[in-house]
Amino acid sequence: MTTTFPECQALVLIVDDEPFIRKQLRLSLEREGYRIAEAENGREALVAFQELHPDIVLLDAIMSDIDGFECCTQLQSLEGGQHTPVLMITGLEDQESVDRAFAVGAIDYVTKPIHWPVLRQRVRRLIQQSQTQQKLEAANRELQRLVTIDGLTQIANRRRFEEYCTQEWQRMAREQLPLSLILCDVDFFKSYNDTYGHQAGDRCLQKIAGSIQNTVKRPADLVARYGGEEFAVILPSTSIEGAIFLAETICSAIRNLAILHRNSLINSYVTVSIGVATETPQISSDFQTIIAVADQALYEAKTAGRDRVKFYNQQSPIKIGF
Repeated sequence: MTTTFPECQALVLIVDDEPFIRKQLRLSLEREGYRIAEAENGREALVAFQELHPDIVLLDAIMSDIDGFECCTQLQSLEGGQHTPVLMITGLEDQESVDRAFAVGAIDYVTKPIHWPVLRQRVRRLIQQSQTQQKLEAANRELQRLVTIDGLTQIANRRRFEEYCTQEWQRMAREQLPLSLILCDVDFFKSYNDTYGHQAGDRCLQKIAGSIQNTVKRPADLVARYGGEEFAVILPSTSIEGAIFLAETICSAIRNLAILHRNSLINSYVTVSIGVATETPQISSDFQTIIAVADQALYEAKTAGRDRVKFYNQQSPIKIGF
């Protein structure tokens, strides 16, 4: 396997077991400014693809170890394989071979002997189409991210919360594992806004969101702005004990922010009240049930004096304050 990198252009992986054909392809495409990598068989091609992540693969259909059809099939299963165009180069022109090339994932094909102007145009077109498609997919991913992110706090918004809660509720129901939910409410936030102004209130919410996000460590856990000054944390596969520990940690982290709140009735700093609920979902049930009981636990935390945690456990539905 040899590689030449003359300049920062698209990378073409040439796969052919005939050295003369590889040399012809390399020289022709280098004149167009492409970087070139070569592989002399299918096995080398699979290794090179994973190491180099080429922009396009020129693949000979007939090779001794792994033919081009099988190699193309295996390329599709590699990371990035489904997004990388494969141009099959073949001496076969029968309908069955052409159909097979497209069936295994090739985007286009050229026949031997190679018509060089046609090859150059097809390589250019396929690379441009692939790059345009990748840019479009990246833009769509960013748009999807923006749709599910709260603009002020940069954590998940209510829409994303409900989507993820539905997803994890159903998954926990299938696996019969517990799902825990933490609901947080900023104590006396209206008074904070009235005292310091809405811009200060926005900064306060941003700091609280960041603190909660930094406290929640597992990738599967989701922190969301539930609404106004309320935040939620979805905890899949989490027992009531684990959820309570995390809720207490969040309470402490918010206190440690030491955000001054001189008109708070319980503290000179901003605090939060938290309700926690844990349930093992049933297939026929709905995630709204856990929201309702977590909200009830949150109400009890506020009526009991705020700046504390109350919880609801499916097995022991008595709320206990901490």
